[in-house]
Amino acid sequence: MADILKEAPLTSVQVEALVVMKIIKHCSQSFPLITTGFLVGMDAKSTLEVTNSFPFPTVDPPPTDTYHDSNNISQLAAAAPRSKANGIYQNEMIKKLREVNVDANNVGWYTSANLGNFVNMNMIENQFHYQKELNERTVALVHDVSRSSQGSLSLRAFRLSPAFMLAYKENKFTVESLQKSSFRYQDILQELPLQIHNSHLLTSFLHTLPTTPTTTATSMNPPKIPNSLSELPPTHNLPSPLHPNLSTLTLSIDPFLSQTSDLLLEAIESHHTELNNHQYYQRSLAREQAKITAWQQKRKAENASRVLTKQTPLPEDEWQRLFKLPTEPSRLEGMLNSRQVEQYARQVDGFAAGVTGKMFAVRSNLLPEKME
Repeated sequence: MADILKEAPLTSVQVEALVVMKIIKHCSQSFPLITTGFLVGMDAKSTLEVTNSFPFPTVDPPPTDTYHDSNNISQLAAAAPRSKANGIYQNEMIKKLREVNVDANNVGWYTSANLGNFVNMNMIENQFHYQKELNERTVALVHDVSRSSQGSLSLRAFRLSPAFMLAYKENKFTVESLQKSSFRYQDILQELPLQIHNSHLLTSFLHTLPTTPTTTATSMNPPKIPNSLSELPPTHNLPSPLHPNLSTLTLSIDPFLSQTSDLLLEAIESHHTELNNHQYYQRSLAREQAKITAWQQKRKAENASRVLTKQTPLPEDEWQRLFKLPTEPSRLEGMLNSRQVEQYARQVDGFAAGVTGKMFAVRSNLLPEKME
């Protein structure tokens, strides 16, 4: 049975509502610093159930903190899931959970993000550490605090693809290896559909939310408690908490659109920098190969003259000791930048889609009337 569960691929992630609230609270309190934590739950066939979460211990900044110190703290927080100290802390927490007979299986970790800026080496190394060392069936939950502040929850689940796991283990990200395997930057991460699960008791409580008291309850005038279901006030005329409102019809441009556009330009510049580094490597390699070819031709001509004079020919493989070819840089950073550019482009498309639709809806009122 265990082999069957292990062979079944993960198709979805189910997160308890309490876990979502804990992740939102932890990430919002430390924003804009990066926060991380680990997840526990169960592996139910092709669905990964996340039932609890715990934050990793953070390092408090010194009183005389500077910009560089805050960057170092963010880097330490981003690398916390794979640190040795947090690994010991995580094992101790799982041990305590097993003693009280609750779900204590390691199912992944979570991290915070700002406007989709999460595709980096820290996330890749953390997820590779979880899928390789702890449990292959683990996920990374990414909570975007900036996008969630607009009123819509941004929580996504990712895993590293099997092809990327193999390439990262062998550290083969050269142009030749990528061409042979047909590996693309779109194949780095696999996004799984995420579903938020509520217990039956919590669902029943949510259904009672539209029932609001008609009068303000005070100590002198306590609320009247109904004795039976027939005495409950009708709720069909009361608005639902999630009832649509007119604020969604505003024509103002999304405030995060300009920030995402700036981040998109920075990601494109980083991508061009990686391309320039690779082009510099190609030029250096061409120069060294030209030197080697010239040396080999000269050595062949010299050996031909030595043969005519009945002398011992010189070795023709001596160029390996005299010349050193430059090392090809890894294409991993360039692929991550490409994946991040794609992430920003999708966000810009999503931000602009809502406003564009509303602008087309009122287009006739914005344009000046045509003179007949």
